[in-house]
Amino acid sequence: MIDIRTLTRAASLAGLLMLAGCGDGGVQEIKQWMDDVQRQTPVSIQKLAEPKKFVPFTYSGKEELDPYNPAKLSAALAKMQANSGNGIKPDLERRKEPLESYPLDSIKMVGTLEKPGLSYALLQVDKAVFQAKVGNYVGQNFGMITRITDTEVELTEIVRDAAGEWTERKAKLELQENKQ
Repeated sequence: MIDIRTLTRAASLAGLLMLAGCGDGGVQEIKQWMDDVQRQTPVSIQKLAEPKKFVPFTYSGKEELDPYNPAKLSAALAKMQANSGNGIKPDLERRKEPLESYPLDSIKMVGTLEKPGLSYALLQVDKAVFQAKVGNYVGQNFGMITRITDTEVELTEIVRDAAGEWTERKAKLELQENKQ
């Protein structure tokens, strides 16, 4: 059985523990320190800058022609072409010749062939050999053969310069001799 004394002691002990839990445990000192620091710290609020004045933009191009209108673009291109006074341009309407589908640096001159009144250059691409005469086109830059000698083929290519204008440039294919 439980003794009344033990029961009384346990109740007293529980009461003391509850009273001990009710103490501030140093919290009062921390609250006082926080209040002191808050009073001593000056409050500084910076002024906000004035907002910039809004000036509305009035669009006056409503009545003008749309800059992306195809008619305006074609008119501008026609004007640019009319201003280019050199008159050089490739014939884009003619049928392409077989040697025009290869870059010039992949074409080798391997010899010449002469017939009465006409000389041909023998040009090799990969394993195929083609006959070309003066006036034929070679390479991807509208290169036309202008002269054939025993050692070289002279071309005049039509290319675009930095300004987008068509211009001529000279090129050569020299005879490639087999060294064995």
